[in-house]
Amino acid sequence: QGPLVESGGGSAQSGGSLRLSCTASGLTFANYPMGWFRQAAGKEREGVSYINTSGGTSYYADFVKDRFTISRDNAKNTVYLQMNDLKPEDTAMYYCAAGGIGLLPREYNYWGQGTQVTVSS
Repeated sequence: QGPLVESGGGSAQSGGSLRLSCTASGLTFANYPMGWFRQAAGKEREGVSYINTSGGTSYYADFVKDRFTISRDNAKNTVYLQMNDLKPEDTAMYYCAAGGIGLLPREYNYWGQGTQVTVSS
């Protein structure tokens, strides 16, 4: 098991909600900016959201703005992704990652194993 472990994925209906969690171990979590990424079948991995070390700055991909919210609890070594108003096109494996800036996967050093999100219409 790596330093990042995601949970909270599952199935939801269109318009529903899920909350993903990613817990770090073996890292000084508070020192790492964090990102959420996703990869749908047959597609490249894409950035979803980013949060800086303090939680005071966050970015979102246009396709999730106003629907998803990233947050972190440094005391719990955990970053969250609240996903509301889910759409079938949100179906993907979701990954958290540590150590990068922004929404480019290549910028990140540490990755979790992923959690599957499936949204049905």
